[in-house]
Amino acid sequence: MPVSSTASPVSTVCYHCGEPCVTTRFKLEEKPFCCEGCRMVYQLLQQNDLCTYYDLNTNPGINQRVQVRRDKFAFLEDDKVKAALVSYQDDQQLHTTFYLPQMHCSSCLYLLENLHRINPGVISTRVNFARKEIDVVLNPRLCSLRDAAELLTSIGYEPYISLNDLKQKRPSIDKSLVYQLGIAGFCFGNIMLLSFPEYLGVDASEEALRGIFRWINFALALPVLLYSALPFYESSWKSLRHRYLNIDAPIALAVIITFIRSAHEVISGTGGGYFDSMTGIVFFMLAGRILQDKTYRQLSFERDYTSYFPVAVSVRKDGAEVPTTLPDIRNGDTLVIHNEELIPADGILTRGKAFIDYSFVTGESVPVAREMGELVYAGGKQTGGNIEVLVVKEVAQSYLTRLWNRDTFTKEPKKETHSFVDLLSRYFTYIVFSIAAATAIYWYFTDSSRVWPAVTSIFIIACPCALLLSNTFTNGNVLRILSRNGLYLRNAATIETIADIDQIVFDKTGTLTSPHEQEIIFEGFALTDDERGMVAALASNSTHPLSRSLAQAEHVGRACVESFRELPGRGISGMVNGKKLKLGSARFVTGTEVPGSGTRVYLSVDEEAKGYFLFRNHYRTAVPALARELKPHYRLSVLSGDNDAERSNLRQLLGADTQLLFGQQPEDKLHYIEQLQKAGHQVMMIGDGLNDAGALKQSDVGLAVSEQTNNFTPASDAIIEARSLPLLHRFIRLCRANKRIVIASFVLSIVYNIIGLYFAVQGNLSPLIAAILMPSSSLSIVLLTFGSSNLLARWFKL
Repeated sequence: MPVSSTASPVSTVCYHCGEPCVTTRFKLEEKPFCCEGCRMVYQLLQQNDLCTYYDLNTNPGINQRVQVRRDKFAFLEDDKVKAALVSYQDDQQLHTTFYLPQMHCSSCLYLLENLHRINPGVISTRVNFARKEIDVVLNPRLCSLRDAAELLTSIGYEPYISLNDLKQKRPSIDKSLVYQLGIAGFCFGNIMLLSFPEYLGVDASEEALRGIFRWINFALALPVLLYSALPFYESSWKSLRHRYLNIDAPIALAVIITFIRSAHEVISGTGGGYFDSMTGIVFFMLAGRILQDKTYRQLSFERDYTSYFPVAVSVRKDGAEVPTTLPDIRNGDTLVIHNEELIPADGILTRGKAFIDYSFVTGESVPVAREMGELVYAGGKQTGGNIEVLVVKEVAQSYLTRLWNRDTFTKEPKKETHSFVDLLSRYFTYIVFSIAAATAIYWYFTDSSRVWPAVTSIFIIACPCALLLSNTFTNGNVLRILSRNGLYLRNAATIETIADIDQIVFDKTGTLTSPHEQEIIFEGFALTDDERGMVAALASNSTHPLSRSLAQAEHVGRACVESFRELPGRGISGMVNGKKLKLGSARFVTGTEVPGSGTRVYLSVDEEAKGYFLFRNHYRTAVPALARELKPHYRLSVLSGDNDAERSNLRQLLGADTQLLFGQQPEDKLHYIEQLQKAGHQVMMIGDGLNDAGALKQSDVGLAVSEQTNNFTPASDAIIEARSLPLLHRFIRLCRANKRIVIASFVLSIVYNIIGLYFAVQGNLSPLIAAILMPSSSLSIVLLTFGSSNLLARWFKL
């Protein structure tokens, strides 16, 4: 009877996942695999030319021995479940986000961003490595939500899907860490108590009692070794599997060596060991990790869910439009969406005809027509007349933030300036092991009694955590401070860009002027009440500041508007009560330029010129003070689409050295920003996001001003509430100070490691003291950055 080779043990590890292979039956192309699942994943990647996955890391895959049942994701075919998970869907695209807890390395990133090469039904993927999330865009005709989940599972990344977790809630600490901390604290406290005979010394008559205490300490140390220290073992093992050492490796080694040395002393009767140090190391390290994790999670929560876009959407209440901030929108609210306004929540179209531009979501700019009763998705922008939407899913601000950070809208990244931090994080553990080895050799030949405390202390005291996380924590706190004061940034990188600007360009209308304080006079043929109502109806469909002012001033009734169009920089038109109305510039309305002073909006009814509305600008009261604050530090410019009638007023407000340009069309503003950048300037453009979207996108920092309106544009890098515009100089100063805080925290962290290693190498530092100092240093750096940024915010009165 032939002997099967499947039973012969081998010493090789799986080519895919790195687990030991107990059989040779799954070999393929001389490559060993531990199970059929791992071999199938390899074949799938090989067939799709994705074996670079294995070049980036050694054995990067997830073990496939446990197979998932075929019907596990059948629930994803239920329409109610799909509605909860899908953020956008049409005939061409379906958007969703999965949480993948198995994601762990650069190979994962490579594979997940190339899913389209495995399944043509996957259009694109975007991975958030820090959150272990993947945004997936599918072709619903080729790949369903269930197909996508099964595809991810088949390659080792089973999605974690819990409908209860879809609700926005404050993240909690991992309970297993709390249990491990509790056990470590109990054992540490009791070992310290039972070690007093060792600390104080005992008479020979009490030698038996001391021996009993030593064995009790040995027993108390076992739960700490085998359970409480598990996070350090698991993290170290994962790094070893991928042929590198992370910062948990020295800690795990210190715990194991300390226990072995202590156990040897107790068993041989030569001493009481260092169980107090070992359990203290684990206790204080876990306490520091939990506190650090809680702080980071809190920051992340506030950024994603508590902070909000400083824009408002009109909600229909008792027949009137009430500006309402996004967090206050609830299911069942009726939203009034004007031309060029963002739809902030999924809803049912209940009034009007929608032409929705979903480029913010899909990248496709062709408007999609929707009729009453159809579903419209958050992130779309209405490109016609007013529509009303009944909210069926509340605003997910983290979703809007994620859309805003899509590659389509982000600018070219600058070269990384902190490469030394990346190098340090990569080689830090190797440096620590080298120092420990050199120290052990030195003390072995000089004073062998110091080898143990010196080496153990080195493993524990050295920590790059504060150095690597200080930038993240500081930027996160500054983002929170700015959003609390009405400035919402796209991401943390914008802070550094703001700190580097040297030129500020203002758009005039809606930025320097206040739309709520304008005086409007009509010059021309007298208008009837019906005509005034038609003007108000047409103007109410636009979000331009002049249109808004006109709609509020001409409040005589509201009529139905059809065929609404808005041409940026020119004007608006539409059919109202069977008549064609035009509002805008003289050239747009009459076909010719008409000389005149002041800000004018011309009107025609059925191609017959009726006259013009003259706007007497009222500049924001804070403009002169803001200009005085900014001028000593930055070059200022003003761009306006109007004629130069306001030149003298602007000169008086902003000073003679401010450059003023009038008659600027949207393309002219864009060209001006380009010229400044070619001259070497770092430019901040401040506008309303309507006629200057191109300039906002071209500038180094595009800042859109919002005044109880939903005029968000993805071209901007930041949104500022109009009431917060006077604080602009303070915001910039805080961003500049933030860079100094980060540099200071880097320096302090490096100094801490140098001083700590200096004493550890000499053998003068107890391992227990080192275990207290290590998390304390990280916490102190974090508190320093928090405290410094908060003190600066208070100093700047933010």
